[in-house]
Amino acid sequence: MKFWGGFLVIVGSISFIGFVFVAIVSKLFPLSDNPIIQAIQNDRYYCFLAPLTLPALLVAIYFHWLSMKLFKHA
Repeated sequence: MKFWGGFLVIVGSISFIGFVFVAIVSKLFPLSDNPIIQAIQNDRYYCFLAPLTLPALLVAIYFHWLSMKLFKHA
């Protein structure tokens, strides 16, 4: 059980670091000759994905809280 917990924390951390690199850090570097890094630097989708997902996440959290309140007091 500890192995899977540590494994999931490591995978989540690597994914988060990768997303931060793609969304923020790669835009700060000078243009590259590598076509993959250049495509990441020119991308305008993922840098807006997380900020625009937050309002939907807040609505989902509110509905989850509301449904739990209704279930407990019904």
